[in-house]
Amino acid sequence: MKPANPKLIRSFFLKTWPIYALSLFFHFVSNWINVNVPKVLGKFTDQLQQGSLTHDSVISYSLLLLAIGIGQVLFNGGATYLVMYIGRKFEYHLRQRLFSHFTQMSERFYSNNGVGRLLSYFMNDVTAVRESISMGFNATANAAMLLTAAVTMMITSGIPLYLIAASVFPLLLIPFIVVYLGPVIRRRSLAVQESLGRMTELAEEQFGGVRVTKKFAAEDIMERRFNASVDEISRNQLRLVRVSSLFQALIPYLGTIALITALAFGGYLLIHGPITLGNFVALTLYVRMLMNPLQQIGNVINSIQRSRASLERLNGLLGQQSEIVEADDAQTVNLAAAELRIRDLTFAYNPGSQPVLQHIRLTLKPGQTLGIVGRTGSGKTTLMKLLLRMYDPPAGCIKFGNTDIRDLTLESLRSQIAYVPQDGFLFSTTIRENIAFHNREAKLCKVKTAAKQAQIYDNIAELPGSFNTRLGERGLTLSGGQRQRTSLARGLIKNAPLLILDDSVSAVDTVTEKEIIASIRRERADKTTIIIAHRISALKHADVILVLDEGAIVQKGTHEQLLREPGLYAELYAIQEEGLHHATGTSYS
Repeated sequence: MKPANPKLIRSFFLKTWPIYALSLFFHFVSNWINVNVPKVLGKFTDQLQQGSLTHDSVISYSLLLLAIGIGQVLFNGGATYLVMYIGRKFEYHLRQRLFSHFTQMSERFYSNNGVGRLLSYFMNDVTAVRESISMGFNATANAAMLLTAAVTMMITSGIPLYLIAASVFPLLLIPFIVVYLGPVIRRRSLAVQESLGRMTELAEEQFGGVRVTKKFAAEDIMERRFNASVDEISRNQLRLVRVSSLFQALIPYLGTIALITALAFGGYLLIHGPITLGNFVALTLYVRMLMNPLQQIGNVINSIQRSRASLERLNGLLGQQSEIVEADDAQTVNLAAAELRIRDLTFAYNPGSQPVLQHIRLTLKPGQTLGIVGRTGSGKTTLMKLLLRMYDPPAGCIKFGNTDIRDLTLESLRSQIAYVPQDGFLFSTTIRENIAFHNREAKLCKVKTAAKQAQIYDNIAELPGSFNTRLGERGLTLSGGQRQRTSLARGLIKNAPLLILDDSVSAVDTVTEKEIIASIRRERADKTTIIIAHRISALKHADVILVLDEGAIVQKGTHEQLLREPGLYAELYAIQEEGLHHATGTSYS
């Protein structure tokens, strides 16, 4: 996978600069049209004072002002549309890029980042940056053009330069305010975005676990936890509001000082004769015209500082690389004909931590069935994650044929493995689309066959929409056992060379489990299968059974061999058989 380029804004501008240039041109024309209003009104005032104003002149001035208004609206509207359009395109492409980046990240990334936090990137941060490069650009361009045009028109209108300088001087303090308050706003905005991410993460967790909350009557506890996160957001937002409000108030205040200077100094010069009444009216209108762009600049700078915090978060996210990286010369392999070999595999999730797997050695020939049993936390699922390369094993420890798993393309590896986890996650779509997840074009007859193999067909057929029944979020329309069997059908329809069942029948009764295992043995007689289970009845038919304890293989053999030797396997079997006999009302001897 190629590393993400963190220069989001730069790369986007390089692709869209012609549209921005056209928008700038429209802003330029719009504002140069608009700044003629004070000049026209100044001439109108001078003619009125001199008594030379006629009926035809009034009509001419009125039509001229109407033409100025229409031209300003058309060009300003066009400029605004273009920049808003490009902002939405940025939002669209950035969210696509984020999702693509997420799909390439490793499982460790998702272990360190909750769903709510990732959603916060999608919603809050992307929107903040989009508003900055669309509305922010629009307001900045408009304000800059208007300021430039207004000052230029003041100079060419015969207004004394010293009067213009005195009127504009208060505006020169704006850059100093920006330099002082800008970083403060950015830091506080970053704190707000981080707290919003934590709140979204907590909300997603609370909504997902609301059934558990109600069953334990723990609503008060959950409410206090959520309120604490909301309080944190409120504190951070108030700290931001205090400084941003001061910033936005100071900018217009300087504009007001400029207007007062123009009125006082300009009025004095008018009384003593250096300027005409038309000059005075034009000056005050020009200075008044500067008030709106100054307000816009204040808002824009405030928005830009906040969006910079979001941009830093997005750049940091896209700058992260997956630890699972394909080699440049990665190969493909046919797992149906490749022997699985594991040699002295020792693995820990973090450097320096306790190994989860220790000195694992295994050879599994094509077509064989491997059973793995062990206590909870003995490393069974971790071993399967390494076979799928969700985490990187040490080099040379896992091979398919003669090829190191780290030298295989991820597509070649994972497309030939069907993995069925214990939790049986289902998507909020139809049952048919869930089962045919690997190939959405699979015919209904194949979907039904997989459902029958997983012993879920009859349950689906009884639903109002049968295979077209839409499931609720996470498949909660179905019971736990039904979700697990639907997930199993999704793995079986793939008909992959290697099938991994990670405690995938734990939520079904023993009779259904027996039927499922018999179906799998029948349909996958010539394919490799790995079965992880706590119930020995699900894997006793396996060609080889591994018994894991504290990350190490403590026993290995067939079911009959392991029963003849003392150890964990025989103990688990005796406990389960005793429980089964008690459940059926028979004595155990």
